[in-house]
Amino acid sequence: MEKTIFITGASAGIGKATAKLFASKGWYVIATMRKPEKETELNQIAGITLLALDVTDLEQINETTQKALAMSPVDVVFNNAGYSVLGALEATTDQQLVAQMETNFLGTVRVTKAFIPSFRERGTGLFINTTSSAGLMAFPMSSMYDASKWALEGWAESLSYELGQFGIGIKNIEPGMVATDMGERTILPSHPAYDDLARKFFAAISNSHYSTAEQIAEVVYEAATDGTDRLRYVCGDDANTMYTQRLAGGDEAFRKGIRQLMMAD
Repeated sequence: MEKTIFITGASAGIGKATAKLFASKGWYVIATMRKPEKETELNQIAGITLLALDVTDLEQINETTQKALAMSPVDVVFNNAGYSVLGALEATTDQQLVAQMETNFLGTVRVTKAFIPSFRERGTGLFINTTSSAGLMAFPMSSMYDASKWALEGWAESLSYELGQFGIGIKNIEPGMVATDMGERTILPSHPAYDDLARKFFAAISNSHYSTAEQIAEVVYEAATDGTDRLRYVCGDDANTMYTQRLAGGDEAFRKGIRQLMMAD
């Protein structure tokens, strides 16, 4: 029987790569994005339907959820929509703070909540969320982005107990650096007092090992099909290396290492 996946943030990067991969595997894909009328690739692929969705619009979330469910019983919801605010907190406006949490955290929460009744009634279903290695480890100049991803991590772990009793799963995908166009949507507040730290931070991430969106999409497919109750999927060589180091050495040793890295010229 053909299965269906509902994807948010499918216009580019991991979301688009995941839509293409699942369609190639015979899944019916409902790919959502803010402006589907501008999409020129996914709408040419058999088995993919585009719907409009801005995850900061609660009314549209509920409307699009009902449209999707009218098309097909949804088996997997992939909460992928998000972007990053990278810069000093002191330089970040209140509007930027709120918008970051509205999209990355509350957008995921609200989309998930909209699908829970259908999943619960059917006694099956799976939520997969794009969090980040920055949801497991915090880095300089990204306090609000990291906060949004840490929030997702705690929320998903707690929610797993609520949903598990109904046969509903929830999983997090935690990539490190991924080569996508996300940088074009990144907000970069700046403050001269933090210029040196910002320079070192951006130099460090530019020298990281980047995964491709297609590699991360493969992990999403694994999470959707491996039949396990596993919560976290750390992916990418950089993320796996750093997270292994953090677990082995402990939080404080990891923080010390980041400080030393940021002090080096």
